[in-house]
Amino acid sequence: MIAIIVIDMNETNDRGRGGGRGGGRDPSPTEALCAYITENGLKHSRQRDRIAEAFFAMGGHVSVEELVVRVRRLDPRVSVATVYRTMKLLADCGLAVPRQFGGGQTRYEAAAGRGHHDHLICTACGEIVEFANEKIETLQALVARRHGFEVESHKLELYGRCARCRS
Repeated sequence: MIAIIVIDMNETNDRGRGGGRGGGRDPSPTEALCAYITENGLKHSRQRDRIAEAFFAMGGHVSVEELVVRVRRLDPRVSVATVYRTMKLLADCGLAVPRQFGGGQTRYEAAAGRGHHDHLICTACGEIVEFANEKIETLQALVARRHGFEVESHKLELYGRCARCRS
């Protein structure tokens, strides 16, 4: 079991979330997936829906293997290949973000409704701590600007040993 801890290190937490398009309600991840499937001429399936629902319910940074275990409690016939294909679909439509935190295993985190954040990863136990810090973001933008660099995206991952593993 990998613990997920979220730390907001900003002085205020007024980051605009939701509202989005003209003040209307953003679609739920399930609604967004359904729309994407329809728009791209893909088939709807009960297994795909169960996989997506289980993924969004789990939260955190989920491996396909962990998701397979959870989904098979609901439907033992779901194959590993179907879970991999569904996670690729969720990533393609922007609802999930694949992450490589070392160890050769892709982990996915939900993208919908989440602000930008960075990660601390324990190399001993695998604990992943999410944090947000506006001062770090400001410093990164300043460094980029000083070098004439236009940042399109970034990720900050700090690897080390957590307090529990150091004691």
